[in-house]
Amino acid sequence: MKVAVFVAGFLAMLVGASAATAAEAMSGTGASTAPASAAASVSEPAYPTEFSLPDGFQPEGIAIGPGPAAYFGSRGTGAIYRADLRTGQGEIINPGPGTPSLGLKVDARGRLFVAGGTGGNARVIDTRSGEVLASYQLATGTSFVNDVVLTRDAAYFTDSANPVLYKLPFGRGGALPDEAVKVPLSGDIVYTTGNNANGIAPTPDHKALLVVQSNTGKLFRVNPSTGSATLVDIGTESLVNGDGLLLEGRILYVVQNRLNTVTSLYLDGDATSGKVVRKLVDGRFDVPTTIAAFRDRLYLPNARFTTTPTPTTSYNVVAIKRH
Repeated sequence: MKVAVFVAGFLAMLVGASAATAAEAMSGTGASTAPASAAASVSEPAYPTEFSLPDGFQPEGIAIGPGPAAYFGSRGTGAIYRADLRTGQGEIINPGPGTPSLGLKVDARGRLFVAGGTGGNARVIDTRSGEVLASYQLATGTSFVNDVVLTRDAAYFTDSANPVLYKLPFGRGGALPDEAVKVPLSGDIVYTTGNNANGIAPTPDHKALLVVQSNTGKLFRVNPSTGSATLVDIGTESLVNGDGLLLEGRILYVVQNRLNTVTSLYLDGDATSGKVVRKLVDGRFDVPTTIAAFRDRLYLPNARFTTTPTPTTSYNVVAIKRH
């Protein structure tokens, strides 16, 4: 299905391959649990533009790298599924704790950071073995640990139910901490009924964080040390239903899940303001939630929130061109 582009401009800023393409191909093999939508060539990988996830999986988060290895989390069981983007085939590498696995990010050390949703927790998983390297209980009571971003010195998690960021400060050589640090949110962000802070990404200058508030459609620049949030000026545009975020250069991609739209904004250097430059839609979208890049493509899992999940409900991943 051809991607419809509704707002043109700034195309030159969108060109460039993901840094993940410089890494080696995915390690490990296993029996395929999901068929590829296109046959793989031994000499030239097919890189299908659409492939299946296991039936009943209920995907939410996606992370890609190193190389063409993609990771998906289940909001049902918390299982982690690894797929090879060259073939679309994959396997479960961790069965999950029975609570959700939502937002995901992977680092250069092969560690997958997992936001634990209603479990109020976070996990760090070895992508090679599937072993849980560390687990953190971030909150007790009502919570919804929704997404995660990695910076040079820490991992930060959002909580859609509580106005706080959870920080895992890295030690020497990227060592994981014994416990998380709470950074209360303040300033312009005000929590209301529904999903609040959701997707999170760095600012272009890497001095602050960007957080989208799903229920209000607002975007905030957050001081990672103090939690003070300042509204980003995007004019009259709304990012309602904003979910996963992806920053590339000064372009911020925002997945608006139930709108079946990926909105891209061009930000100034410190992300105090931004302008919507285009909206991407695709007939294959079925409530996509999160987004990750590889080469010239953007990959999105379809969460299918409007479809009642059953053990046999089908789920898939779609890829669209960056431009």
